[in-house]
Amino acid sequence: MTPPHVTPKPAHRIDAARVEAAYAAARAAYVARNPRSAAALDRARQVLPGGNTRSSLWSEPFPLCIESGAGCRIRDVDGHEYVDLLGEFTAGIFGHSSPVLARALADAHARGINLSSHTPYEVALAERLCARFPSMDRVRFANSGTEANLMAVTAARRITGRDRIVVFNGGYHGGFLTFAGGGSPVNVPFDYACLPYNDIAAAEAEFAARGAEIACILVEPMLGAGGCIPGDPAFLQALRRLASAHGAYLIFDEVQTARMSLGGAQARLGIIPDMTTVGKFFGGGLAFGAFGGRAEIMDHFDPARPGALPHAGTFNNNSLTMAAGVAAIDTYLTADALDALYARGEALRATLTALFAARALPFRVSGMGAIMNIHPDSGLGREGDQKLLALLHLTMQERGYYFAARGLMALSFAVGEAELAGFTAALEQGIGV
Repeated sequence: MTPPHVTPKPAHRIDAARVEAAYAAARAAYVARNPRSAAALDRARQVLPGGNTRSSLWSEPFPLCIESGAGCRIRDVDGHEYVDLLGEFTAGIFGHSSPVLARALADAHARGINLSSHTPYEVALAERLCARFPSMDRVRFANSGTEANLMAVTAARRITGRDRIVVFNGGYHGGFLTFAGGGSPVNVPFDYACLPYNDIAAAEAEFAARGAEIACILVEPMLGAGGCIPGDPAFLQALRRLASAHGAYLIFDEVQTARMSLGGAQARLGIIPDMTTVGKFFGGGLAFGAFGGRAEIMDHFDPARPGALPHAGTFNNNSLTMAAGVAAIDTYLTADALDALYARGEALRATLTALFAARALPFRVSGMGAIMNIHPDSGLGREGDQKLLALLHLTMQERGYYFAARGLMALSFAVGEAELAGFTAALEQGIGV
């Protein structure tokens, strides 16, 4: 995808009053256009707090209620169709309604679900994951990325006999390990050192002061929910060095970045952690998580071993999820397909950067591969930036393009050049400020 050939416009001052007026008009148009989504939320409020059971989906004035999807397109209850550029917050890499995954689920269901024992499915999926990731000698399955991260951190604390965990501001490792703004009131009550991301000096200072207390470093190779900020390779390599020098474990949370290559971001970067967590699309569209690492670490979970670490879970080896995961890996998650998706995302980000500069639009974009985040850059302060991003979100929805209210986009395999060209053309129209 090539950057748009447009004549650069001179930079202009963003006026707060114009942003406010444009946002108010876009909001009013959204409310008028989506009465059935509003009604769906009113109904949901009777049984769900605020009509919501997943905080990340909330946006003002109310979120859309999506009733169906096919390929890279989704349709809301008011009958509007959108190009889906969000891809289920990185989990929906396959697009919607894959016949391959549907057949895998149907076949597994016909063979019996919840089989009350070990099954061939789990071995097949484990073999594939261990073959992909340089850090995985052994792997265990869970039901979400949240659970996978929690179990990996708990294993590190138990095996090392240490309590302290190094995490990073803006990191998101699931609902109980969230560090936007330094932490969350519902985080598990571990001893955290929450450091600035991409700051080698801060990490070195923490280990110099308390290295003997640190069980592990938990880090995303790219901050996902924290704004799609890639980890500097020198920073990630420094974490590898510090963990090794002080007897701590380095855990890469690759729940999002596993799509960056056949072996995830770690293979692309050439930095091998002690443990890795994955999730999302490796379940083929079903709830899934996994954590793996070196054999001497993971073998602490061997139930035949005296004093083994316990890790139960009725759905850890659910046959539907295992079968869907195998089909997803064998059909879609190939090296060539992931490399092509990575390149498509890199090209789109370059195109957006050029477009924002050429049209003097007050935004910038960050990310890695096919995961990226649009950021407001208005000079109006936090409140002004939030209003500007909300204006962009509502404007692009009206033009038929769907991404997260916080600016997150995650391309699926189904998103092609025509859809991306349409998106950039829609952006070229501006936002009325």
